[in-house]
Amino acid sequence: MTRILLIDNDAARRALMAGELREHGFDVEEHDTLNIESLSGAEAIAAVDRLIADQVRSVSGLAPLILLAEAPEVKASVTALQAGAKDYLPLPASTSDLMAAIERATAYSVRKPVRVSEPVEMIGSSEIMNTLRQRIAKVGPTDSTVLILGQSGTGKELVARGIHAASNRSHAPLITLNCATVPANLIEAELFGLAAYENRQHETTGLVEAASGGTLFLDEIAELPASAQARLLQVVQGENRKVGQAQSMPVDVRIIAATHKDLKTLTETGEFRSDLFYRLNVLCFELSPLRGRRKDIIDIAEQLLVETCKRLDKPGLVLGEQAKEAMLEYHWPGNVRELGNAIERAVILADDGAVITQSLLAIDPASSPVSEQDEADEKQTSLEDYFVRFVQENEDFLTETQLAAQLGISRKSLWERRQRLNIPRKKTQQRGLREQT
Repeated sequence: MTRILLIDNDAARRALMAGELREHGFDVEEHDTLNIESLSGAEAIAAVDRLIADQVRSVSGLAPLILLAEAPEVKASVTALQAGAKDYLPLPASTSDLMAAIERATAYSVRKPVRVSEPVEMIGSSEIMNTLRQRIAKVGPTDSTVLILGQSGTGKELVARGIHAASNRSHAPLITLNCATVPANLIEAELFGLAAYENRQHETTGLVEAASGGTLFLDEIAELPASAQARLLQVVQGENRKVGQAQSMPVDVRIIAATHKDLKTLTETGEFRSDLFYRLNVLCFELSPLRGRRKDIIDIAEQLLVETCKRLDKPGLVLGEQAKEAMLEYHWPGNVRELGNAIERAVILADDGAVITQSLLAIDPASSPVSEQDEADEKQTSLEDYFVRFVQENEDFLTETQLAAQLGISRKSLWERRQRLNIPRKKTQQRGLREQT
């Protein structure tokens, strides 16, 4: 649970904001004045704007700070943000605006980098999942940049964590940033840091520098503004230049990027830098939607049920056969994230020790028709699954020419698919079929 320190000398207003935040699952501690001792353990600070710049600097170094202004001024907001505040909102602030500001502040805070020392568990026994695990094991130990493509909820961050855990950087931090959650005018400072200059005595550390020696995972990379794309290109090339800094400094960080959008198309329309795309697209993972690996649905659901029952302290729940059949027939447009929501909903509504039914899951297979694009995605997934299996089963005794002929494609297409799906040729491969005697 996210712990928020709420500072406001207006008791009625403070109580109202605190109550609304608590209703949305936040742990709120209220104060009428700034108390440094109370900051221990706070993940974000929301304070009515009466803090001077030096106080902002000292406080924002301990937790992300959101200022709420009774009489907002442009000059004051600029000063506050330069001093280290994460956001600046006018009063009265709606609960949704305040929650969004808190989410942004905590999403890109560098105070709690993820350190992964154990392999990341990926549930599923389908051929697609087995191939994914093998690819992660091969790609992880390299320092190459990785691009992860897939629909929302397919587990892009989980794959990034798996790659980091399998790398030689697993002792160092894995820092995650969702580029869509950070305002465009703040993202460069958060990513690359701020240099010290005339009106700013202290420089700040950006996420790139904080991830030094480790991995930086940039989710929703397509949302990165053009100016930030240019700076990120430098980082991929091994240099980081802070905002306001004339010279670049060497940096050692591995970049993993992810998006649900078609970056190749965005480069053609000029919405994404082509040079950055090709730098990021050294190794590409294309994640299958949940409907494309139905063999894994029940395995994932069972694991989510165990975890949710433990978290909500409701032991003894089991999935009924009716619920399982509905899950296999349902289209899952929200993928694993939607499956997790359905399981949580069922656990909350179920009686202790009950059997979970389709009605508790609240899913209706008939209400989720498959679109033409979804059918195309599933067909593509099936073709790629077949390609991987055929190559791996036959490459020991067929030449590349014979493999291509059997698949009905050219040798060039075979090579390109090998590169995209990370299936390198075996060095010990025999040349041609042995003649029968």
